[in-house]
Amino acid sequence: MIVVGLTGGIATGKSTTSTIFREMNIPVHDADATVHGLMAPNGPATTAIAARFGAKVIAADGSVDRQALGKTVFGDDELRRDLEAILHPLVAADRDQFLAQHRQAGAAVVVLDVPLLFETGGDSLCDLTILCVVDPQIQRDRAMQRPGMTADKLDGIIASQMPMAEKIERADYVINTDGGVDAARADLLQILGDHVDPANHP
Repeated sequence: MIVVGLTGGIATGKSTTSTIFREMNIPVHDADATVHGLMAPNGPATTAIAARFGAKVIAADGSVDRQALGKTVFGDDELRRDLEAILHPLVAADRDQFLAQHRQAGAAVVVLDVPLLFETGGDSLCDLTILCVVDPQIQRDRAMQRPGMTADKLDGIIASQMPMAEKIERADYVINTDGGVDAARADLLQILGDHVDPANHP
């Protein structure tokens, strides 16, 4: 089973690229979606987050208020590390279960969709890595359209991640998403063709 690591900075087209993989019937483990589940009402991480960061980060429905949590840890490396210490082991356990399940099922290829793939060392689990990139101004324009986003918050997010130039150096393949969905799909088919039979993934 070939494990593909998919990553990219904020608003670089990674989610769209992940959707293309799903359209090819390739299983995708979405780290962000896993975190959402972990922080749902009665989620595995919710109690620990409430204990560490207080009731102010818990929404009325009992889930973690992601915006409130983000404001709490923003700019504070110690608090961010505390949050990562809660979330990362739980995400890793879910990822490992995903890999074991699809390996047992005989999947030819699976995708790990991880925003911080290189930062967390997740690339060590991958046979190949794909990085989504986009023109920096397009990236900012896209990101600023997101609810609750501010220029300072965006600058903080970008600054907390590995520089894009370093990610490009480390990635096996780079997809520029400026060209839209069809171009990205063509790039993915070409990449997969180097490793698996693309006829199995129309």
